[in-house]
Amino acid sequence: MQTSQSARLFEKAKNYFPGGVNSPVRAFRSVGGNPLFIERGKGSHIWDADGNEYIDYCCSWGPLILGHANDEVLNAVENTMRNGTSFGAPTRLENELAELILTFNSFIKKIRFVSSGTEAVMSAIRLARGYTGRTKILKFEGCYHGHVDSLLVKAGSGLVTFGNTSSAGVPESFVNETITVPLNNKEAVLQAFERFKDEIACVIIEPIPANNGLLLQGKAFLSFLREVCTQHQSLLIFDEVISGFRVSFCGAAGLYSIQPDICTYGKIIGGGFPVGAYGASQEIMSCVSPEGNVYQAGTLSGNPVAMTAGIAQLTQCLQPHFYRELEEKTQYLVNGIMSVNSFPLFKLFTLGSIFWIAFTDKKNITNADDIDANSMQYFKTLYQTLLKKGIYLGPSGYEVGFISSAHTYDDLDKTILAFKEALKMLLIE
Repeated sequence: MQTSQSARLFEKAKNYFPGGVNSPVRAFRSVGGNPLFIERGKGSHIWDADGNEYIDYCCSWGPLILGHANDEVLNAVENTMRNGTSFGAPTRLENELAELILTFNSFIKKIRFVSSGTEAVMSAIRLARGYTGRTKILKFEGCYHGHVDSLLVKAGSGLVTFGNTSSAGVPESFVNETITVPLNNKEAVLQAFERFKDEIACVIIEPIPANNGLLLQGKAFLSFLREVCTQHQSLLIFDEVISGFRVSFCGAAGLYSIQPDICTYGKIIGGGFPVGAYGASQEIMSCVSPEGNVYQAGTLSGNPVAMTAGIAQLTQCLQPHFYRELEEKTQYLVNGIMSVNSFPLFKLFTLGSIFWIAFTDKKNITNADDIDANSMQYFKTLYQTLLKKGIYLGPSGYEVGFISSAHTYDDLDKTILAFKEALKMLLIE
């Protein structure tokens, strides 16, 4: 596989960006080699700077649920761009996307658009603190909520801990407002509330943790969190930046029929453009400026191009059987790969149109500690083999894969064959 153009571009990029990239995982450090520079995409396929073609299961980390360069999205965006790309003022398009979302997602009553998932989570945390008058937040080890200072915290020792910062530049005082507990551990949550009682403003969780493996929690644990938060008058935040509009139009809240107090969204509602949002009840959202005293603003919030792309994409997601067909394709791929699997530790975990590759002897992985860091060497070998066979995944064994409506059964069959051959290579090595 010729990659000289990507290599040349990467060397040049190192002069401009830290590590040659604008987001760390793109550097390919966990899978080896140089990152591929992508030139274009259409449907389920992408092409790199050297002309190599791949079936893409990264889908820009999830938002491209219709695949690349969807014609309806592109046509709508082109029409909007001819009228201007940004005004810093209200537009009709903000109303249209909000109405579309609120009409078909009964778990939120009002919404505020922002420009990224990180910004949505940051704003939701501030809103929870402003609404409750409390300062501490409880998060779970293994859940990622963007690069918000107070959430870049990893667990310390013990069930209930203030933890340690996982990034330089995050003050200890920020860390001390964040309680970190293990996933799927009711006792740890109860201990945290017993110890801090009425200090906890909110509990934040990815209801479908998909940033550090696919750590499926199930409805029972999420229902437990709902009950505990209600009991202690803390807010429950579902970070649905990945799961929102991906596993169902109403996300995990709809899938499990659990009402969070605040939901955060991103990725899919931008149709490939930078966007995020947070939503809640009218009572909670009334605290947001200019109606309330919780300040949050953004020049590009509700950007007309992103709003247009979101309208075009989500309208297609509302077509009959859209999510059922995505899940059927995902099951076809997963079952096909497992039917030809020859490597004893290889497993695929899946929910909806999300899947995750793991090398483990465990039947289920629900906690970050259950992931064997040494198993990532297997993923590294698998990744490079699949790449040479024209299969593109996110370049980390901790990341999940996605199916789009653009993936065909021919794509899936080719992928199954590629996995069969790559898994045999693992046995040889």
